[in-house]
Amino acid sequence: MIDIHCHILPGVDDGPKTKEESILMAREAVNQGIETIIATPHHRNNTYVNSKKAILRVVDEFNTILQNEQIPLTILPGQETRIFGEILEDYNKEEILTLNNSNYLFLEFPSSSVPRYAERLLYEIQLEGLNPIIVHPERNKEILDNPNILYNLVKNGALTQVTAASLAGFFGKSIKKFSYQLIENNLTHFVASDAHNIHNRSFKLNEAYDTIEQEYGIDSVYLFKENAEMILDGKLIFKEVPQQIKKKKLFGIF
Repeated sequence: MIDIHCHILPGVDDGPKTKEESILMAREAVNQGIETIIATPHHRNNTYVNSKKAILRVVDEFNTILQNEQIPLTILPGQETRIFGEILEDYNKEEILTLNNSNYLFLEFPSSSVPRYAERLLYEIQLEGLNPIIVHPERNKEILDNPNILYNLVKNGALTQVTAASLAGFFGKSIKKFSYQLIENNLTHFVASDAHNIHNRSFKLNEAYDTIEQEYGIDSVYLFKENAEMILDGKLIFKEVPQQIKKKKLFGIF
């Protein structure tokens, strides 16, 4: 199994602070059946900065630690970048890292809003030959309130990734329900852990895939898992035509 979104690298962001904590995460990942993780530390905020060069170095160091500990897990480089207007400038300056050096790029929106420039920026990112992946849209308040925002972005070529814990219900009923709706309406393309530790932000991938199989069948599980493999190989993913989420109104009338 492949996890394309995980904060497993030690001491770089709000994930594990020490190598020992990262090793515990690695052992838990293996217990879940995960063989490969794309490490996606946050690009930057007020307290940390993770450039492409720095991430590549830490990934190499941590893979050496895993080999020494005889943990059968491979870490690949990636980055979770909060959307900002100059993202392409930083990408061209070799500051922004794609997933495993592919043409897939993680983008994070603020938790409560979608910037007004997002649609134009995602279009420009695609013109650059990159495939933007919006991470955890199910946890964005503005998208929850107005799913058409996400529909328009996906219709215009953006991809999305839902968090395993959201599908498994660890972020509450409304986010779980909305995550289901994203699957049902072809508005998401990947499931990943976004794990930060082994306590309150663990992997939950097995729980998520069990839920998907129960609700939508094994073929949906295969689709999400194969899409993760496509990223590793830099290939085009599988996706269906997106549909708008219809909200029920009073008395069940649409």
